[in-house]
Amino acid sequence: MSKRVLCLLADGFEEIEALTPVDLLRRAGAEVVLASLTPERLVTGRCQVVVRADVALADVLHDTFDLLFLPGGPGVAALRADGRPARLAAEFAQAGKPVAAICAAPTVLADAGLLTGKRFTAHFSVYDELPAALPAERVVEDGALLTSRGAGTALDFGLALVQRLFGEEKRKEVAGSIMA
Repeated sequence: MSKRVLCLLADGFEEIEALTPVDLLRRAGAEVVLASLTPERLVTGRCQVVVRADVALADVLHDTFDLLFLPGGPGVAALRADGRPARLAAEFAQAGKPVAAICAAPTVLADAGLLTGKRFTAHFSVYDELPAALPAERVVEDGALLTSRGAGTALDFGLALVQRLFGEEKRKEVAGSIMA
């Protein structure tokens, strides 16, 4: 059975941080569902790349997924203001399911109360809010939480997500196919 990933998109999402991991997960065989926060499924990224989400978040709130993925960028402000992403992160964590956040998106994990006592990293722009972030780490895994610094670490992060869902051999296969 295919692994299912829920990726949340809000206007201002960082394109590299969203699309690189989504691409790698799909190459590995995951069903990645792109969900927009609003009923409008066209979501504009930080660099004005427009992505058509598969669904509106409201339409899949009660569906079953194996991993929650939160891309970063200025759109994280909308993720935080909405509240549903933090509630979903808490639900996934409580169920022992992986929650992945890159760039500023670990602030959503903080809102959900998931970072206390955990190792994590984030983008330097949120270090004041997340002073325990590990700036030297590209990708940090602590239990069911996976975090990464930003666009420059999106490939490493995506491969870590592949490994989490499918194992080391699949990670090597996907990495080899893109000459990583």
